[in-house]
Amino acid sequence: MFGYINADLRQLSETDKTKYQQFYCGLCHALGEVAGLKGQILLNYDLCFLAILLQSLYEPEITSNKHRCIIHPFRQRDFYRSEAIKYAADMDILLSYHSLMDHYLDDNSKIAKLAANSIKSKYEAIKLQYPRQAAAVENYISSLTASELDGETNIDKVSSYTGEMLGTLLNWKEDSWGKTLHCMGFHMGKFIYILDAYEDLKKDEKRGRYNPLSYMKNESPKEYETFVRINLTSLMAECAKSFERLPIVENADILRNIIYSGVWTKYEYLQIKENKNTKEVKQ
Repeated sequence: MFGYINADLRQLSETDKTKYQQFYCGLCHALGEVAGLKGQILLNYDLCFLAILLQSLYEPEITSNKHRCIIHPFRQRDFYRSEAIKYAADMDILLSYHSLMDHYLDDNSKIAKLAANSIKSKYEAIKLQYPRQAAAVENYISSLTASELDGETNIDKVSSYTGEMLGTLLNWKEDSWGKTLHCMGFHMGKFIYILDAYEDLKKDEKRGRYNPLSYMKNESPKEYETFVRINLTSLMAECAKSFERLPIVENADILRNIIYSGVWTKYEYLQIKENKNTKEVKQ
């Protein structure tokens, strides 16, 4: 999974923090209903954003419940249950299965293969229920694999595969809001891909692995950081434009927190880390 679509908890009100946690716990509970404990292990904040976004836009019936879990066995936790949260859990299974298989194929990880096999039957069922979304994830994986084999250096082209996939997942119902949701997901997906490549660049270079940003860094080392920052900024600006076209009132502050601030926390962390390393080298 990606791990970049998070809330900036420092800037959320206490009420919104509670709501955000209830969605997160709701996603965890939904994953448990779909695939048991092995499904709950796949829990992540990326799909929590999807649940909040679609819940806030379409407003399906939502209920609040309480339960105990393995992580918090001594106190009941509040959680939400809704059709949008169930959809996000299903998309989590789709993405996680391919992510685990990719990890197995890249690193020959037996643990990843075992984990993928443990949710394969659930994945196949969800694939039948959501053939359009499943095809989008499969095309995304195959396109990235082809780009890696070809050594594709066009970061705009390669990142668009993630954009198309995420745009399709956001476009839940293919209705009048579908194009806006797809556009929002497309730009967010490209942002995610570039930020992920940016974070992994040094590690990939050490291991001799494919990373399309290597070409940009080697060709224009002085402009590299500026290039990455400008691209990330413009992509999230377009994502925000699409979001603001949606008639969302409920949970709007949480969603704006994620879009305008939360997605940048990893980039800011990487900048602080890089500056610290640079100072240590100079000393």
